[in-house]
Amino acid sequence: MTYCVGMQLDAGLIFMSDTRTNAGVDNISTFRKMFCWQIPGERVITILTAGNLATTQSVISQLEERGKHPSERRPSILKAPSMFQIANIVGETLRDTISRGAMAGAQAESRFDATMILGGQILGMPPRLFLIYPEGNFIEASPDTPFFQSGETKYGRPILVRAYEPGMSFAEAAKLLLVSFDSTLKANLSVGLPFDLQIVPAGECRVGYETRIETNDPYFTEISKGWSEALKQAFKSLPPYVLPG
Repeated sequence: MTYCVGMQLDAGLIFMSDTRTNAGVDNISTFRKMFCWQIPGERVITILTAGNLATTQSVISQLEERGKHPSERRPSILKAPSMFQIANIVGETLRDTISRGAMAGAQAESRFDATMILGGQILGMPPRLFLIYPEGNFIEASPDTPFFQSGETKYGRPILVRAYEPGMSFAEAAKLLLVSFDSTLKANLSVGLPFDLQIVPAGECRVGYETRIETNDPYFTEISKGWSEALKQAFKSLPPYVLPG
């Protein structure tokens, strides 16, 4: 399992993903799930992957190869004229990869399923964010749905829904994502550190900031402890339930 979030802000886009993959509690590995292509000043494209590792790695490798050797049948995301067209390319590549896996003799197509969060900006156009499904279709973020999650989404969603504001700064959004990831990490062992964080400022068509948050990161440790204590204090401050009699 995994946990990824892509979020749209007035200031641009922010992404975070964990790096844990597992096939049972005794087979846990670390793999990067955030991938980026950029021509600084012209376009920036980020993809977060969740699902079957063989499927997602195959899709990313195909996109990389098309960037080197594009053709009419296999267009490159580095040449597509809009983020919508890039979403189409990624969606078709994902769908075809899953279909080939199923045709190769898998007992269930779902074994090869994966979802992807795609975001970025092309010069002269606004930043855009998409959630791409295994079938290759996708939806786009909007003011009503300003962020997308993939993987183990339920534990980290409540804090995002309650605290998200479109006008928040990147620093505030990064803190919010860390709280969301901390809640998920504590509730599900299939999500784990390190986390990858990336910021794409609107209008710059480039990655503005990127880092990896390791297990011993002092800020994340402070956030985790502080959030736990804040929840305890908030719970204690609530009025007591009055039992009858």
